[in-house]
Order: sequence, then C-alpha cells, then structure tokens
Amino acid sequence: MLTNEYAKRVYDQVTRRDGDQPEFLQAVYEVLESIEPVLANHPEYEANGVLERLVEPERLVKFRVAWTDAAGKVQVNRGYRVQFNSAIGPYKGGLRFHPTVTESVVKFLGFEQVIKNSLTSLPMGGGKGGSDFDPKGRSDAEVMRFCQAFMTELQRHIGQFTDVPAGDINVGAREIGYLFGQYKRIRDEYSGVLTGKGLEFGGSLARTEATGYGLCYYTAEAMRVLRDDGFSGKTVAVSGSGNVAIFAIDKAQSLGATVVTASDSSGYIHDPNGIQLDVLKDIKLDHRGRIKEYADRVPGAEYHEGCNGVWNVPCDIALPCATQNELDDAAARTLVANGCTVVCEGANMPCTPGAIEVFKQSKVLYGPGKAANAGGVAVSGLEMSQNSYRVSWSFEETDARLQSIMESIVASSLAAAERYGHEHDLMIGANIAGFVKVADAMVAQGVL
Repeated sequence: MLTNEYAKRVYDQVTRRDGDQPEFLQAVYEVLESIEPVLANHPEYEANGVLERLVEPERLVKFRVAWTDAAGKVQVNRGYRVQFNSAIGPYKGGLRFHPTVTESVVKFLGFEQVIKNSLTSLPMGGGKGGSDFDPKGRSDAEVMRFCQAFMTELQRHIGQFTDVPAGDINVGAREIGYLFGQYKRIRDEYSGVLTGKGLEFGGSLARTEATGYGLCYYTAEAMRVLRDDGFSGKTVAVSGSGNVAIFAIDKAQSLGATVVTASDSSGYIHDPNGIQLDVLKDIKLDHRGRIKEYADRVPGAEYHEGCNGVWNVPCDIALPCATQNELDDAAARTLVANGCTVVCEGANMPCTPGAIEVFKQSKVLYGPGKAANAGGVAVSGLEMSQNSYRVSWSFEETDARLQSIMESIVASSLAAAERYGHEHDLMIGANIAGFVKVADAMVAQGVL
C-alpha cells in the first residue's frame, strides 16, 4: 500500500486518467511503491514534478495498418508506438505483434522499459510499440505486406537518434528484415534505426541469444551473491518457447542445470530427462511449429494442455519467459510447496503482484523482469554502438559485455536496496536504481 503522499497523489491521477488500462496501472504501482523511501529523502523530485512527468508518455502514436491478405481481402490492424521517456537517451524498446496488444499493454511495456534501460547503464530512453496483428498462420508474403504497411506509418516517428525499435513477441529476424527494408526504401538511408537485424545488414552477434543468456547470467550472479549457490545440479522450469525461453534453456543447461519444461499458448511439455534443445529449436525456430510436437518426437516427454500448468512441475528454479501475468499467486504457492527457491523473470511482468508477495513471504530469491531480462535491450544498445562505429564485435566479446552488464545490474540493485533500508530486495533495488538515474536527468534538463 502506498504511504508517501506524493506517490499516492500521482497514482490517483493515473487511475483517474487511465483506469481502463490494468497492465499499465500495475506497472506504475509497483515502481511507485518501491521508490517511496527515495521520495521521502529527495523533495526536489516533487518540486520538479518528476513523477507526474514520469508516468505520462512524452508521445503516444496510434495508427491504422491496412494490408491485403493472400486471398486479396483488405485487413485492418491497429499499430502503436509509445515514446515514454528520453531523459537519458533516444527511445528504445521492442515491437510486439500479438492479438493481445492494446494501448495499456504498450504503455506498461514502455514504462517498464524506462527503468530497464536505465539499469543497463547504456544511454537509452524507454519506448515500446506493436500491433494486434497475429503472424501465426500467415505466409511470408502476408507478413511482408503487413510489415511494410506498418513501417510506412511508423517511419515518420523513428530514427537512429530519436527512437530505435527492436523485436519482441512474434517480431523476429524475418519481421525486422521486412521492417528495415521498408524504412530504407522510404527514407533513402542506411542507418541503425532498428536492432535485432540480420548479421548481413548490421546486426550483432549474440543478439538472438541475449535475453535468455542474460537472464541466466543475472540469476547465476544473484544466486552467487545471495545464496553462495548456482545452477549446477538444479532442476529448472521454464515457460515459453520463443527466443528468450530457448536460449535461457541453452545457457542454464550449459551451467549444469536440468531444464525440464517449455510451453506455448496451447500447453506445455515436461521432459524429466532434460529438454533436448536441438529438437525444440527445430520445432519452434526452424519450422514455427507447436510445442506438442516435442512429445511426439522425444520418448519419455509428456505434453499437457494448458500453458499455466507448467508451474505444477517440481523445480528448484523457475524462469517465466512467456508473457505478462502468466504466474499468479496460486501457481506461486504451488512452486514454493514443490521446493522452488529461485524465480527470475525472462518475460515482462510475468508474475502477478499476488505471486510476488508469496515469493517474498516464502523468502524465494525473486528477480524482476526489468532487471533479469534486460540482456536483450543491453545487446541492442551494443548493436547501436557497433552501427555507429561501423564495426562488428565477435560473439565472445559481445557475450562478455552482456555478462558484465547483467552482473552490474545485480550489484547496483542490491546497493540501492541496502541504501534505502531494503537489504537483499532485488525488486525494490532495481526500481530505485533505475528510477534515480532517470529522475536526476529529468531534474537537470528542466521541465520538459
């Protein structure tokens, strides 16, 4: 419950204005609650209206995307780009193509991105965007036509030094390629306006792996510092089966863990012998298939309908990598009862407030997504640097920089938590550390 009068007043204002946006309200409340000790010690933030400005996007663009499907029928989707805060750098954040994309979703993601990007220590502001378009079942030609129509409008609002989108759910190498090609054609320029590009046209080695690898680097460092422990010998449950989940599985297994689950929107698989990564990659990355196929191909693996059932599988470490609010308080209690002691988020806000409270009461090591999954945007920032320098770093060099960034996020979060009386609380520490850097920049730049 909010106790600081300034935080309460600002949150009340947000609920009056955006009461129909539950995901955004949830994200704002978590940050405001975490930073109350900072507000009590820094009256200059209230004097400069920092919170009022922080919760209001600098710009929100909503547009129509009209395109023609394979049957020649005109389809119309909604497109969004929220440019939330540019106090420490150009807007940076992914594009998500999914039927659940709404104004509330892109605003919550953009708000989270402000804090997340600040934590990386790279000069990036926060933004997010996407569309309610669903690429599943669409041909490459249909996806290309949609991406070209989407970028025809979006290109007016982005640029290498203004706003640099990346991929997110359902926006991978294929979609980024189509988006980049259309931007280049319309603007007649070859610049680092998008990240997650193919290696042939300015992409960075390790970008595909970055969020999943970074999640494991963060988790390993938090376990080392707080538990004197690591992945070796542990059983891990992972949700999702996109890039984040697949490369989290990859890295966790390389660190000595046995990962026993993966999921998609239909259900989940349980492989007690450990997920066979080559099979999973073939199904999900190479052929865009369904997770059910894994059980058909791997003896001993079981498929279960209902993706949230993944949290019924006993594990030591849980890495939710699917989508927002996928893990509720009931699932959290099941995880704890089955012996789970570590939960770190690979997706954006996958744990509900009730689940987080269960983890805190049970002394589970909990790493919030804005810190634990920052590896993707960290390497996007490194890609921007490579594009500016017209150079390409090796996989090993980029991966080493990624690991260093993730370990520094753990350190800065723990230091901020201790400074404000919440020792070892990674969530409060991440929110404070990310907020203070942005707030100080906002104060220094005047009322904008």
